[in-house]
Amino acid sequence: MQAATISLLKKALKDQDQQELIELCLRLAKYKKESKELLSYLLFDAEDPDSYVTAIKLEMDDAFEEINTSSYYFIKKSLRKILRELKKHIRFTLSKKVEVELLMYWCQKIRHMTPPYKGSNALENLYDRQLVLTRKALATLDDDLQFDYEEEIKRVLEA
Repeated sequence: MQAATISLLKKALKDQDQQELIELCLRLAKYKKESKELLSYLLFDAEDPDSYVTAIKLEMDDAFEEINTSSYYFIKKSLRKILRELKKHIRFTLSKKVEVELLMYWCQKIRHMTPPYKGSNALENLYDRQLVLTRKALATLDDDLQFDYEEEIKRVLEA
């Protein structure tokens, strides 16, 4: 996701009331490096998390296409970079549902990657750890969502 320009952010901030501005600024204070991206998310994407998730998935697809598959070393570096970006976006949303959905998508992309991730212990451990984190986040969701996502996880693992 590209950060909006300062002038566009300024116009959007003028449309907010004082209490909303205070809340935005307090959340913004927690992040230094990604503050512009966080503010862009809060002002433009927070209202529609589904389209935000879709945009992140498209970015992830592009990043997976650019992975250098000449060695497992480069694959691991690329996957960790994708995961860092993904975790940043998950932190912005503060939603366990979004976290589960994005981590499941990341795991699904790894499973269909060539060369297979099972050829490297480091990649297997990275995949396994994200699967554990996905299940941990899944445990905090409503029972209906848990059931739906658990079925999807089973499909991902069988594929």
